[in-house]
Amino acid sequence: MAQKGAPLDRESSSCLICLDVLKDPVTVPCGHSYCLNCINRFWDEEDQNKRHSCPQCRQMEAAPAGLCYAGPEDVTCDVCSSRKRKALKSCLMCLASYCEEHLQLHYDSAPLKKHKLVEPSNKLQENICSRHHEVMKMFCRTDQQCICYLCSVEEHKGHDTVSAAAERTEKQRELEGSRQKLQERIQDREKEVKLLQREVEAINHSAGKTVEESEKIFTDLIRLMEKRRSEVKQQIRSQQETEVSLIRKLQQKLEQEITDLKRTDAELEQLSHTEDHSQFLQNHPSVSELSEDTDSSSINVRPVRFFEDVTAAVTELRDVLEDILRQTWRNISLTVTELDVLRSEPEPQSRAEFLRYSRDIRLDPNTAHTTLSLTEGNRKATVMNQPQSYSSHPDRFTVYTQVLSRERLSARSYWEVEWRGTRVHVAVAYRKISRAGNDSGFGCNDQSWALDCDQNTFSFYYENIQTPVFGRPSSRIGVYLDPRAGVLSFYSVSGTMTLLHRVQTTFTEPLHAGLWLPYSPGDTAEFCKLK
Repeated sequence: MAQKGAPLDRESSSCLICLDVLKDPVTVPCGHSYCLNCINRFWDEEDQNKRHSCPQCRQMEAAPAGLCYAGPEDVTCDVCSSRKRKALKSCLMCLASYCEEHLQLHYDSAPLKKHKLVEPSNKLQENICSRHHEVMKMFCRTDQQCICYLCSVEEHKGHDTVSAAAERTEKQRELEGSRQKLQERIQDREKEVKLLQREVEAINHSAGKTVEESEKIFTDLIRLMEKRRSEVKQQIRSQQETEVSLIRKLQQKLEQEITDLKRTDAELEQLSHTEDHSQFLQNHPSVSELSEDTDSSSINVRPVRFFEDVTAAVTELRDVLEDILRQTWRNISLTVTELDVLRSEPEPQSRAEFLRYSRDIRLDPNTAHTTLSLTEGNRKATVMNQPQSYSSHPDRFTVYTQVLSRERLSARSYWEVEWRGTRVHVAVAYRKISRAGNDSGFGCNDQSWALDCDQNTFSFYYENIQTPVFGRPSSRIGVYLDPRAGVLSFYSVSGTMTLLHRVQTTFTEPLHAGLWLPYSPGDTAEFCKLK
């Protein structure tokens, strides 16, 4: 690197380029000295690499840091007269940028030492007032812009003006507050990212475990079917051998009888050709002996069906299994596809948004109390005077006139119930809710949640605790359920939707929609068709 101020003897007091007395002498690393301008011009004529040669010994030298030339993206020195060097600092007082060489004066001169030096900037001229060509050291809070001192006493006279430094201090505080909020948001988002990552890990773990358990279950089913198939095959083959063995024995007996009969017939034929009358008469059998049948029983040949009845029974089994698979597969598929991972989606605000989650709810006849009649494709329940002809089933409610839906509700769902009559409980419940006993009513236990609607008032019930609900009576009730978020909301639906009651809890298993019609025969409640 070229160094200024190196001591020089008399013989080396001349520049080896201009051959004159050294002016602003610099010494390059190889030891030769030159005028600063001379060496700069010499190196300007070389290529723009950062390594240059000594004019005398041609030793390659690294370009001094202070002599680094500016590229297209660099801030240039405003003082360099020939080739521009990169600026090292910008001065906010001079509104100029300086390379290392020309910046030295700011370090050496006492007045210039007070100037504010910053990182090189190309935007210094933006600090000059276009009207007065003065540095804008003031800030007008009224117009929210930087101004110079003359602006503050002319067009901005009477405005709320402060020094740019004072405004910067104020804005800096605001900036720090904003940064603090941003950092808090960043921390919140980082926490959410970690939560989502844990959610991904939980999903992967749950999916892997479920796949493994499902494979075992299906393997067990296949093994069971293989076992039953083998048993049926073995039974058929065993019965086949028994039947064939019996027939073979009878067949052998008949064949032996045929042989004996043929032998007798041959003896009779021979006897018939005997010319000795005495011999013929002595050997002639009696008529009774010839007509006697050794086995008077006849063979009954059954219709040619044999094992076709077994085929029919197996076919019936297949059809039953196909029906079961069709009925249950939809629930399995819905359970898989409706997994709701992200819980941050807000609750719908309009009926159109609620309808995005509408479900086609149908009632399960196996759960219906015997005095409830289910119609309209099992959407409608009606209280009857007489018990209905339901078969006995362990899922049936036996005390209260209640019924559960067939569908499991494990994802966000919305449905509406239209009711007529005296009273209805619109409810959700776990499948395991008790079917008998005084605590089996919807809302009377910790297994169900119910909105009690009559012609005048609403009440909410959970664990047999009544909570008054304020709202105008309505014949149509909307229910929104988000099991993952633990949200259950009841709405009055007329021209608009009015929130009646909202529950925030933790649901530990899939839910079913429910209806309880506790009073007069003829009262009805129906799950509405929303799509």
